Amino acid sequence: MGSREHWVSVADRLLDAVVPYATPGFAQYRLPGRASASGPDSDGLEGFARTFLLAAFRAAGDPGAAPGGLLERYAEGLTHGTDPGHEHAWQPIADGHQTIVEAASIALALHETRELLFDRLDPAVRERVVAWLGGIVGKRAWPCNWVLFKVIVEQFLANVGGPHDPAEIERHLADVEGWYVGDGWYTDGAGQNYDYYCGWAMHLYTLWWTRMSGADPGVYRERLRAFLESYRHLFAPDGAPMHQGRSLTYRMAAVAPLWLGAIFDATPLSPGATRLLAGRTLTHFERHGVPDADGLLSLGWHRPFLPVTQAYSGPASPYWAAKGFIGLLLGPGHPVWTEPADSADDSGDREDLTVAMPAPGWLLHRSGGVVRLLNHGSDGNDRDSSGDDPHYVKLAYSTHTAPETGPEGRAAGLDNSLTVIRPDGSTTRRRRIDRLMVVDRLAASRYFDGEVVVETASVVDGPWEVRVHRVAAPEGSHVRDGGHALAGDEPCGTRLDGLESRVSSGALVSSITGLHGWYGARVEARTGENAFGEHSATPYLVGEHPGGRALFASAVLLGWVEPATPPPAVEPVGDGFTWKDADGGRIEVRLGRTPGYVREHPSGERVTWTG
Repeated sequence: MGSREHWVSVADRLLDAVVPYATPGFAQYRLPGRASASGPDSDGLEGFARTFLLAAFRAAGDPGAAPGGLLERYAEGLTHGTDPGHEHAWQPIADGHQTIVEAASIALALHETRELLFDRLDPAVRERVVAWLGGIVGKRAWPCNWVLFKVIVEQFLANVGGPHDPAEIERHLADVEGWYVGDGWYTDGAGQNYDYYCGWAMHLYTLWWTRMSGADPGVYRERLRAFLESYRHLFAPDGAPMHQGRSLTYRMAAVAPLWLGAIFDATPLSPGATRLLAGRTLTHFERHGVPDADGLLSLGWHRPFLPVTQAYSGPASPYWAAKGFIGLLLGPGHPVWTEPADSADDSGDREDLTVAMPAPGWLLHRSGGVVRLLNHGSDGNDRDSSGDDPHYVKLAYSTHTAPETGPEGRAAGLDNSLTVIRPDGSTTRRRRIDRLMVVDRLAASRYFDGEVVVETASVVDGPWEVRVHRVAAPEGSHVRDGGHALAGDEPCGTRLDGLESRVSSGALVSSITGLHGWYGARVEARTGENAFGEHSATPYLVGEHPGGRALFASAVLLGWVEPATPPPAVEPVGDGFTWKDADGGRIEVRLGRTPGYVREHPSGERVTWTG
């Protein structure tokens, strides 16, 4: 699966499909779709820069096999895009502008194809390209992964004798250093911003800077290796990547860190496993119609779906998927393409697995053919903001579901949320996550919304996620706990049975069962609200809050396989619960002033944690 020939054929299809949308002279590619907040000229430059990145990977990895005329088109685009007198000339690079982002893709592509393209340009054109890129020096970049765009561009300029500021490069690398939190993880700027940008931006550009500058990649290499130890598990056995964070429309770019590990000898994976994991993800998207019938990448996930995008997303934004093709830089004879995947590579990721990830505040759970991310650390907010983006603040995400992000679903906030409905009808929102612990099979956090305090612990118990909630709220409030929203092309199946709410889409099942504190189970069905399909449904529980502090417990399930064990029977103990787990041992979870956790296995193994 995922042979080099397969990747090449998909890359060629993508590159061929955009040609009809090129402006005269190939300086811009104006693809169909909703314009970004930056406008059509910026979107057209984005179309050039991001497809140029893909073309560079395609050509540089095996120059003799590159399609005729491919790099020539981009050479022509460079000629006209940097000509101020041309009708479709590129906008000058400006403070905080999208041109900074696209300049980095152009610089990286030029570096990788320097002998094939840049060095062969007419000297006057080379000077114009250097002058346009040089406009980035001294410009303000947003304090996040954007600072690395400046690092890449200015390093390329340094290599070709262009204007650059070594102090800026050093300062921006220091910015990134301040965002490193351990275990290979960076937050994307200040705050708790953990998502795919850690891999396809922070790791990619720091390591690529060493490739361009000749600096020792040692520390960045070791960080990537540590990152991949856990990151490799964010993909389901069928190749579906985790659906969490922003810019999800970049899709296949999620596998960029896997290839990066092979390129920089910074991976715990064998060459065959790298190819297998990346290839599964490419095939996953192809099975779901990506690219589309015209060979284009739409703004969406499996289908066009604008709520999965951001205001900066334009018609060509999805072509940062090019980063997922970075493995093409490894030529046909590289072991990543030639070594077989052994049986462990092919079957090891199908077994049940729990991985504690303290750095981003996550607990990863693979069971029933699905990977779930239990989120107690990433809220997508920096120090000066307090949003409630459903791609960040939910209690859980998965490889086979998406949060409800249409206007109605986003406002309701049912799925994977513990919500308090106050007596006046207003609802709480989980905005800022205050971490409590990530250890063994448990992750816990709390959030505040006015006088309401919600503490939640998520515990992996066999196929179940057991949620323990300690909620402080006014008398007369009600409490809601939602499971995963399912979606598909047809309306979901639903079933209510006592305190169990269950929805199904095809063979995939999502359920939530009340274990303590609830009086009813409900289902909410919607249309047009979910990235995975037109029809969606969310199972959830409802309970009455007596005022003061109260305990609630629920069991959440998501998978293609029916569970072999029923949800546990919990017993309240002080500020938490204890129960017999699926292994026949005992689990105790305590929240409140001194949170704690105990897991006792029948073998005598004992894991304890006290806050």
